[in-house]
Amino acid sequence: MSIQISGGSKEESFQILLDRQSALDIGAFVVDGVDLSPGTAIPSDGDRRIDHALQGFFFTCGPDHIRHPEPIEGRDDGQTFPLHGSLCGTPVGQTQMSAPGEPPGCTAQTDVVLANGGTARFSRQWSVNADTAEVTLFDRVTNIGDRPFAPMLMYHMNIGGWLAGNETQIGGTMFGDEKRPWRFGEGDRGLFCLPAAPGAEDGWAQVTLGPFEALAGRSLVVRFSTDTLAFLQVWRCQIGAANVIGIEPVSHRLAKRTELAAAGEMPMLEPGGTIEYALAFQIR
Repeated sequence: MSIQISGGSKEESFQILLDRQSALDIGAFVVDGVDLSPGTAIPSDGDRRIDHALQGFFFTCGPDHIRHPEPIEGRDDGQTFPLHGSLCGTPVGQTQMSAPGEPPGCTAQTDVVLANGGTARFSRQWSVNADTAEVTLFDRVTNIGDRPFAPMLMYHMNIGGWLAGNETQIGGTMFGDEKRPWRFGEGDRGLFCLPAAPGAEDGWAQVTLGPFEALAGRSLVVRFSTDTLAFLQVWRCQIGAANVIGIEPVSHRLAKRTELAAAGEMPMLEPGGTIEYALAFQIR
């Protein structure tokens, strides 16, 4: 069963449906009757957790891994980190809606068993600014296990590609004055990852995808804290029945875990330690 949070004005309203079966990610983001999520128009990697998550507007990779499977450090039995990490597909443990009179929102707490045998507590808070209709997310990862692990996180924000038109572009603080066409790359797919801190204001980067004709010329605007989300990854796939664009604030650059570790970019989170992530988005 999902949780619905509404916002906006009577003329310009939106609803987000939070998925209890996947760490309180967003299954649908409906703006003036238009759902931005791609639904079944996604590529499949053969993992049902990820196939389900990709159909929604927002899902979370981590907290121990963020991309395709790689060997678990310190093991020689061939075991790998799961696709996109251990959190996806983990049901929420506890949820609480905001009290009457407070801005609309919901908090959640989920304990997740990590691939290395440890345990992390994922504390999540969604809220909606009544004045700006901006949706804000704060996440805290706490190592409640008995061994350290290297925290990694990536937020997938997936948009149906059919909503994009010839005027739709990607812009942001990390691009300077440049704007990129949404059909970047070659052929029917594309991917890039670049530092987000350059150009960030007060530690927050911003990326815009739009305009969308179906949203009366408005765009999706995403902001995120570069303290722990230091990179922006963007991908698209229009292969066969797939038609999706992904905006992905991410903690680490696009590289193998061994390369990141050798460069000192995989610091460990000791038992009892915490790390926080923050993101916000709106249609404007």
